[in-house]
Amino acid sequence: MKTLKVPNQHIADQNNVFDRIKYLNEVGVEAHIDNVNWREDFPKFLQATVHAAHDGERLFLLYNVFGEKLRTVCTHDFDPVWQDSCVEFFVQRDNESTLYCNFECNANGVLLASLHQSREESIKFSTDEMASVFRHASVIHRYEKNGNQVSDWSLYLEIPKNLLRFAPKESLSQKILRANFYKCGDLTNEPHFLTWSPISTPKPNFHVPQFFGQLEME
Repeated sequence: MKTLKVPNQHIADQNNVFDRIKYLNEVGVEAHIDNVNWREDFPKFLQATVHAAHDGERLFLLYNVFGEKLRTVCTHDFDPVWQDSCVEFFVQRDNESTLYCNFECNANGVLLASLHQSREESIKFSTDEMASVFRHASVIHRYEKNGNQVSDWSLYLEIPKNLLRFAPKESLSQKILRANFYKCGDLTNEPHFLTWSPISTPKPNFHVPQFFGQLEME
């Protein structure tokens, strides 16, 4: 099982979102989203990473994606963002056998988030819960040597502990989460399905907690 030790850092003490992003990029643990699990049908590989840290109250994530032909059609929360240029985080508490949460964002920061029993059975987060997930997206467009325009983009997330199924008096510190990080784009010019922790299923499917890795919260 893949494992990340997620440091406890005072990210929120930084003066502004740009300082928080810079600090997280420096002190967060880095994971590479580099498994091409369905290579025969979807061979596309993109360089994608995520930096993670927490402060006991929130989980901080910073995704960085490089060289993508961008698609950002979705504009409203709960739109099918997985069809766009998208990064995702699926997570469950270590003591929960079936329930898990998904957080999916396109390159504009449009969010889809729910509590799942399975791929088909889910409860969407409320409007207030969605608003409690802070997001900041940035995109840089550039041209490759062959003249193709591609984009480098990043997505910064702050996820409060209650959406990770922690009670008000609980802390994330010294806890175990089971999770996976994804990079996908079902309807992009180059459909792709990349994961941090490898998945062994016949077809692309991210709703598979049995293949989650482990996050050890310091």
